[in-house]
Amino acid sequence: MTPEQYFSLVPPTVDMNIRSELYSTNEFNFAVAVILSAQATDKKVNEVTPELFRVAPTPEKMLMLGMDGLKKHICVLSFFNNKAKSIMGLAAQLAGTGTNGDDYKFPDKYHNRDSLMKLPGIGQKTANVIMNVLWGAPNIGVDTHVFRNAHRYGWVGADDNTPEKVEAKLLQIIPKKYHAMANHVMVLHGRYTCRALRPKCDQCPLNAICNAPAKPV
Repeated sequence: MTPEQYFSLVPPTVDMNIRSELYSTNEFNFAVAVILSAQATDKKVNEVTPELFRVAPTPEKMLMLGMDGLKKHICVLSFFNNKAKSIMGLAAQLAGTGTNGDDYKFPDKYHNRDSLMKLPGIGQKTANVIMNVLWGAPNIGVDTHVFRNAHRYGWVGADDNTPEKVEAKLLQIIPKKYHAMANHVMVLHGRYTCRALRPKCDQCPLNAICNAPAKPV
């Protein structure tokens, strides 16, 4: 199964109007949600963020909430101490920038991966997701679903053992016309159909052409 076949068949089966299932109300708290989602499910993150973003929707209000206040909101998530440190660092660096009011938008200078990765808590994967979801950039964020299924389909090899290596390979083999949708499609398809355990092969539009060496049951 080639990437061309995959991306011509899967998109009609996922909701292309949903760019991310993480709850957010502006660009700043979307970045916060992505930081919180590391080693945590979107569902779990979405349980804590509505109230957090109600009281701290902007960098300035996050700083007013303070480290202890932030931790009280996110303490049910894994690695919440480290995540709190990253989020407060991000808020401190972004305070006074962006649009006024609660509808925060990143300044244009951050609309590239190198600049985003200089901000606290934002690595390559996080920057890719932010740019892809918020601004439609053709970056491929490699989360657990993308990483797993890129290997399952044989698109990458055993030596491609980091998200960075997988992204580099996917950018080479996936036609450019699909780059902007690749993360979105692979995440939703991997989350709900081509799952790690008990994949729903009978419901998959790729079932007839899928050449995964061993479909798990």
